[in-house]
Amino acid sequence: MNVLLTLFLFDATAAPSASNPLVGFLPILLIFGIFYFLLFLPMQRQRKNTQKMLASLQTGSVVVTSGGIVGTIVAIDADDTLTLRVKPDNVKIQVARSAVSSLFSGEGKK
Repeated sequence: MNVLLTLFLFDATAAPSASNPLVGFLPILLIFGIFYFLLFLPMQRQRKNTQKMLASLQTGSVVVTSGGIVGTIVAIDADDTLTLRVKPDNVKIQVARSAVSSLFSGEGKK
């Protein structure tokens, strides 16, 4: 009796049933979903916000360039270049619109 029971159990564990092939891809799909919601979606939102900020630049706005230069927009040319006035000597420089990284908030100034 024990021999028959052992053979039955051995036979049942030796041949596992065929699983659905989609179950093998489920972890990969789950990882892709996590990457999408944690990385790609926030990057798209940030890119849209940056595009919106660059489109709304106007004369008189104080901006910070990607190089760290803080200046006031004096003129905006048609070919997407900005003329900035930089303190303390009121030097005017020309930069590309895409070089602006953010609007400057005067917080922290004394």
